[in-house]
Amino acid sequence: MSVLPVRFPLEPPAGAGRRGRVTRAEELRIQLADEITRGTLPPGTALDETALAARFGVSRTPVREALRELTASGLVDARPHRGAVVARPSVERLQNMFDVMAELEALCAGLSALNMTPPERRQLEQLHADMSDFMRQGEFTAYREANEQFHNSIYAGSHNEYLIEITIGTRRRLSPFRRAQFRALGRLALSHTEHDQVVTAILRGDRDGAAAAMRSHIAIVHDAYEQYAQTI
Repeated sequence: MSVLPVRFPLEPPAGAGRRGRVTRAEELRIQLADEITRGTLPPGTALDETALAARFGVSRTPVREALRELTASGLVDARPHRGAVVARPSVERLQNMFDVMAELEALCAGLSALNMTPPERRQLEQLHADMSDFMRQGEFTAYREANEQFHNSIYAGSHNEYLIEITIGTRRRLSPFRRAQFRALGRLALSHTEHDQVVTAILRGDRDGAAAAMRSHIAIVHDAYEQYAQTI
């Protein structure tokens, strides 16, 4: 396979400006994850650290870190003394990952319905309105970036630091699949409708309603990814 050299910076993940400069390992992880989920790098493709470092114009250190992250997501199989190859997580493993994600995000949404401050609620409402504009205009990248901010604001609104920590950690493992699901036909409009149910429940202070709406949303995200994966 002939692959053109890539030079950084690549597209930064949403919220990068708030966290500081995105590392090269993070940029590389996103680029490789997108290529794997698009089918550009099919299962079984060897991922040689030296070749990747040359392609992206980086040292082997960020390459090694990016491959570790992708291994945790199930997109890479790192075998001792045999190198890394592109993999695809089993249906069962991916289902288990999304099941856990759904419960964590449902808990965050439920607590946000109770604990969000008035400024946080206004910020969530405004972000949701901005995403409506992105959806109508077909601004795919802007919507995807705002989507991460949307979920992060709900994590923060729970005001439970430990929950935020483990939710972000789990989301990081699932991020390649969550990004890919937006390629499914009509996904932006459906995603916004699902978000609307979550936001309405949170602003109403409805803990159970917010949790149920978020749990359903994450389940649909999983279904959308599977729908997209069948097309590649």
